[in-house]
Amino acid sequence: MPATVPSAFRTLTEIHGDRYVLEVTSQQRRRAETRTRLLDAAADLFATRGIDGSSIDAIAEAADRTSGAVYDHFGGKEGLLFAVLERWLDDVAVVIDAEVSTATTLDEVLAALWRNVASPPPGRERWIALEHELWSWAARHASASEHLARRYRAAWSELEGAASRWEGAEPVPGSGAAVVGVLLGLAMMRRVDPAAVDDGLAVAVLRSALIPRTVLR
Repeated sequence: MPATVPSAFRTLTEIHGDRYVLEVTSQQRRRAETRTRLLDAAADLFATRGIDGSSIDAIAEAADRTSGAVYDHFGGKEGLLFAVLERWLDDVAVVIDAEVSTATTLDEVLAALWRNVASPPPGRERWIALEHELWSWAARHASASEHLARRYRAAWSELEGAASRWEGAEPVPGSGAAVVGVLLGLAMMRRVDPAAVDDGLAVAVLRSALIPRTVLR
């Protein structure tokens, strides 16, 4: 018969096991908190000071963490920049997807897209400054440019697919990229002068960019 493990020994083993699990969980929680704090601090500084003007030390200080934490989690400033971009795009996609799921026409899809870019929900207002800062950085750094383009390609493809699903129209290749370019430009004009671009005009211009044969009325 196999030897019986003393109950006291089993109890000690279970206790140590519980402590190990608790320690691992606590470490994971601290790492997740550190990552979030660094991402929030980086997004704020990138949007207000620019990427070039935001040092790793400044980001770490704003997050109440060490510069070593930035390297540990992201490998450096560009890795942190990519992570900020990923989180922003994912957050925006969730919100837009939720609105688009209830749309019944292409214009409603474009209106939802426009609302979330031109008039983002409270707490997301900094996104437009950050977006232009990311674009400017990517234009000067090849690795960032490819990373940004890779994420945008999915959005371009989805927009072109929307025209086929909602209108039965065949969009011109590249029209998805045109829509995103027009969208950001219109949003910039709205920020400069809120009266410059009303919602109806924005949707009409976006539709025209997606389906060039559309005639504006």
